[in-house]
Amino acid sequence: MIIYLHGFDSNSPGNHEKVMQLQFIDPDVRFINYSTLHPKHDMQHLLKEVSKQMEMSDDKSPMICGVGLGGFWSERIGFLSGIKQVIFNPNLFPQENMEGRIDRPEEYADIATKCIENFRTKNAGRCMVVLSKEDELLDNSRSEEALSPYYDIVWDETQTHKFKSISHHLQAMKAFKNA
Repeated sequence: MIIYLHGFDSNSPGNHEKVMQLQFIDPDVRFINYSTLHPKHDMQHLLKEVSKQMEMSDDKSPMICGVGLGGFWSERIGFLSGIKQVIFNPNLFPQENMEGRIDRPEEYADIATKCIENFRTKNAGRCMVVLSKEDELLDNSRSEEALSPYYDIVWDETQTHKFKSISHHLQAMKAFKNA
């Protein structure tokens, strides 16, 4: 089972395309929708939904995957749920770049302090990170600096922030999921 979390643009047709691509790894791909506007509510909702999906699956190696804001949530929710994560261009600093787009961006900073201290140290090796060199929205060198001490970083030369095509990374994701 692969759980897919969309980014800030929940209505993007690219979400359906990514779900279809993920089905090449595992036919059981589950899309979880969340508001994106209320971080604390989103975290509670996502934890509950991921737990429910895991209970309904007998997959011994479930995985959670997300792009952008979905990457932010996939890393945290995956860690708290005890499953591997694959994150594409994660928005690691939404409290800085979501101002004016969501109700309370400062809640992201609060969530970061409420998560288990040094969670990335405890999560080391359980998250695959794919960063785009052509990301027009985020400074992925900053993401690399924050994540590389804990996770292997894969650089993509062509995709933009929304990562329309994840197909070049499917084999590595499959190997990571099954390792």
